[in-house]
Amino acid sequence: MKFSFNKEVHMKTMVVLVAALFLPIVAFAAGGGGDHGMSTMDWVWKIVNFTVLVVLLVTFVGKPLKQYLAQRKELIEKSIREAQEAKDMAAKALKEVEERLKLKDKEIADIIASAQSSGERERDRLIAEGQRMSERIAEQAKTNIDFEVKRAKEVIQAETVEAALQLAEAKIKAKLTKEEQDKLLRESIKLIEGKN
Repeated sequence: MKFSFNKEVHMKTMVVLVAALFLPIVAFAAGGGGDHGMSTMDWVWKIVNFTVLVVLLVTFVGKPLKQYLAQRKELIEKSIREAQEAKDMAAKALKEVEERLKLKDKEIADIIASAQSSGERERDRLIAEGQRMSERIAEQAKTNIDFEVKRAKEVIQAETVEAALQLAEAKIKAKLTKEEQDKLLRESIKLIEGKN
């Protein structure tokens, strides 16, 4: 199942999310250049930033993810019910065969014993097969759920990072003058040379 979002709502959400993520950075940058430890306001902004991120993720990702997981759960439960019904039908058929065999005369007792043991083997085989199928379905469902959750997290993270980078790049380009860009480039080169 793919997540289906309205593109306009999705873009607005991403813009709000990126703005909320960069708000503490702007506040921190405007705070001056002293060699002080982190102030209380810095912590407050970090907490606000984290809270906004969590609220946005829960608001926009929580419901589709819950719906997807609920649908997967229903599918798995349906498969398990079908396996149980098949098992019950096989057991019922075996019971009917056993009841019919009990009504036969004594002279066919050896045939009854043979059919009964064959029926028990078939019942055991069907029960074992149903149990194996049930375990495989449950295991596959868990694997699928884990994979889909991981994939959803990766997609969300990639989209968030991409949007944040684009917004940051646009803001930086819009605010810096040519002289500031040159100065920033020179400082970056000096910093990189200093690390080497």
